[in-house]
Amino acid sequence: MKTILALAIVAVLASPVLAVSVALELELLADVSGSVSTSEFTLQRTGYANAFRSATVHSAIASQGPIAVRLTYWGTNQHVAVNWTLISDATSANAFADAIDAAGRPESGSTYMANAINFAVAGFATNNFQGQRQVIDISGDGTDNAPGGGPSSVLAARDNAFTAGIDTINALWIGSSSLLTYGQNYVIGGPGAFQDVVSNFADFSAAIEQKIGREITNPPIPEPVTLISVLAGSSALMGYVRRRHRAAA
Repeated sequence: MKTILALAIVAVLASPVLAVSVALELELLADVSGSVSTSEFTLQRTGYANAFRSATVHSAIASQGPIAVRLTYWGTNQHVAVNWTLISDATSANAFADAIDAAGRPESGSTYMANAINFAVAGFATNNFQGQRQVIDISGDGTDNAPGGGPSSVLAARDNAFTAGIDTINALWIGSSSLLTYGQNYVIGGPGAFQDVVSNFADFSAAIEQKIGREITNPPIPEPVTLISVLAGSSALMGYVRRRHRAAA
């Protein structure tokens, strides 16, 4: 009897943990590099928290179904501010917002964007969620400045993300509109990819609320924008097809 019980326990422990099905796995990458002042960091953090308390995001979740979200601060290094969380309604969204408010600033370093994207990709593989879509949402106020890095390293990180099965990378820039060109060439891509820019951190809150709401609902986009997104990250389509194939299997 003891042998049978022991074997049963071993079998349970050895069984793979079933992933939780969600409409979307969303990784939020928030820039906390040295160019972001203390007051700007507070505005940014408040913006993310307010987004998850907003009717826009609550309605989007209600229409699409549960989502899984992680918030990671990045600069020279990456720091998980709020780990992967299942959000299914207004109550769980508000709780996620409270967790954002409680997370302090981890550093004030450089702008290693490629490393942040690579870190995000690794997190999807171990988060115990299975999303219909996997999206990286990156915010920042400057370009990658890692030694030996720069545009080529960001482009490689983007393409590696698509190869790993990430569907889409979007961006929200703070500052110069020239970042839109950088984002189009090196950062964003995949089906429905989009980006926006705000002139300062004071405008961040409204922009990130609309951005997250759009990422959850995944609305159709005009054909010219779709074509640009395909050209910006053609390898994303292969990852997109692979993920759909796995989901249907």
